[in-house]
Amino acid sequence: MRRRILLAALAAPALARAQGSWPERPIRWVVNFPPGGAADILSRALSEQIGNGLGQPIVVENRPGAGGMVGSDVLAKARGDAHLVMISNAASHGIGPVLYPNVPYDPLADFIHVRLVGTFPSVLCVNPDLPVRNLQEFLAHARSRPVNYGSGGNGTMNHLIGQLLARSAGIELTHVPYRGSAAAMTDTMGGQIPALMESLPTAMSNISAGRLRPIAVSEAARSPALPEVPSFAEAGLPDVVSTNWFGFSTTAGTPGPIVERWDTTIAVALEAPSLRARFASIGVVPGTLGSAEYTALIRRELARWKEVIAAAGVKAD
Repeated sequence: MRRRILLAALAAPALARAQGSWPERPIRWVVNFPPGGAADILSRALSEQIGNGLGQPIVVENRPGAGGMVGSDVLAKARGDAHLVMISNAASHGIGPVLYPNVPYDPLADFIHVRLVGTFPSVLCVNPDLPVRNLQEFLAHARSRPVNYGSGGNGTMNHLIGQLLARSAGIELTHVPYRGSAAAMTDTMGGQIPALMESLPTAMSNISAGRLRPIAVSEAARSPALPEVPSFAEAGLPDVVSTNWFGFSTTAGTPGPIVERWDTTIAVALEAPSLRARFASIGVVPGTLGSAEYTALIRRELARWKEVIAAAGVKAD
């Protein structure tokens, strides 16, 4: 950490000359999902940590729609705008581009992917009044009758993990897409739908308050934030394994020195004890991948989800 700060200080004069007076105006930070979802939570936590350290305010702007593609397209159509950034994610950059037929952007060529911000599991939750307390009971319940499950929208990681669960367990699960996680959680807690597949950071407060009952998490191992909840793999479904990932991206054509400054800024912010404590409390593991590694991750995820979607016959609802 000290070495990173020292290198940043030594490079600052050269970067300043290359960047001119950047940033010249406030930074627009696009969130491609509604308020209250994981992209929104991570964007606001990270932007607050950065604060005014760049010399201009950061304005967080929610631009939801089409599984995160609406907000992503804002950046794709603004090539070279160095004042426009976003939190890229599995839905908009790993799943949507291989699920939908007419995606208006290239998830690799139309962006510069600067750094992985964090990873975390999805969690299957049920209404506390549903008479199931573990995965075996949930599967038995689903085999006795069709079960609806909600998510924050079509083409999201949570949508597809639900389909993987249904396929792997041989049960019928009907996906109910919502316009964001908040609405999906509200209906699950209210009993309008019995179950929900949700990102752990989004669901954590309602789990802690007893308003949602967690059944299983999607990563191979248990989450430190929910140590009492098994993974699907641990509970006997080894094919239901997936990790949500969120990263920091900017527009294609952004000058290299500005990308380097963003990389240093994000890396330093992710080391801050207050942010790491916040992430830990909601089940987020801070990312460590730089631009090349994060871009390679996105490329692998595109290939993986293309194969999964084809094999499972998943269609956009």
